[in-house]
Amino acid sequence: MTESLPADVADVLALVLNVDDPVHAALRRQIPHLSVRARCSCGCGTAYFELDISEVEPAPTGAGTIVAAEAQLLTEAGECPGEVLVFAQGGYLSWLEVYSWSDDIEVTLAAARHWLQPRS
Repeated sequence: MTESLPADVADVLALVLNVDDPVHAALRRQIPHLSVRARCSCGCGTAYFELDISEVEPAPTGAGTIVAAEAQLLTEAGECPGEVLVFAQGGYLSWLEVYSWSDDIEVTLAAARHWLQPRS
């Protein structure tokens, strides 16, 4: 079952895909046409996408699957509990993965969104 793109997914994609990077800029143009096909059942927030490729151009990434963007998560205490990865297949956004490096801090997409926010 496909659901529209939730705010947490859209926010994390916007925070991780750098507007100054040409590949990221091309991937950002796909976001309005993206929906969530499925989410990981463990609660981490990993999302698998569905995209109508007739509506958008592919990013210049090549034909295979790549990690198009990655961001380490930093807590307010300076700890790095995990990372967010954005995958593309054939130039199209494919999935967003959030994962933990330890069991000490729960890493979810909501937490990732908070930790990725610029701090003053």
